[in-house]
Amino acid sequence: MTRRADDSRTPDGATTTGEALTSINYRLDREVGRDDLVDLYGSVGWSAYTRDPARLEAAVAASLRVVTAWDGDRLAGLARVVGDGWTIVYLQDILVAPTRRRTGIGAELFRRALEPFDDVRQQVLLTDDEPAQRAFYEAMGFTEIRDLEHPLRSFVRLG
Repeated sequence: MTRRADDSRTPDGATTTGEALTSINYRLDREVGRDDLVDLYGSVGWSAYTRDPARLEAAVAASLRVVTAWDGDRLAGLARVVGDGWTIVYLQDILVAPTRRRTGIGAELFRRALEPFDDVRQQVLLTDDEPAQRAFYEAMGFTEIRDLEHPLRSFVRLG
């Protein structure tokens, strides 16, 4: 893993990123506490996840890779990847607590979550139709499917 110049190692091997007000501790962490998950997902309004906290906790634990961002003992962000890790990975969730947005946490979670899968041909995500999200994902190197040179279709069935 390539670390940025402002990263430093903590005794437990996690890295922190210096910020003006506080430091964020990034961890690989598939066993995040249920209350922490519900608080974070609830803070961004993802009620489809928080309606069944046990399912949310199990889904995170079963993910291929989970990167968390901690502000002290408070979960400030999370990114999780699902897939086979060889031919396809799917950035299932990436979220940052509203009070910590626009501080670089989302970009760092994105980078750390997908870093081991740079050579995987299909890196996919599905997100809401909001201009700020499009700008963020394009800045991360993704292209909206309708803008691809080769015609593709995307299908989804929501329950």
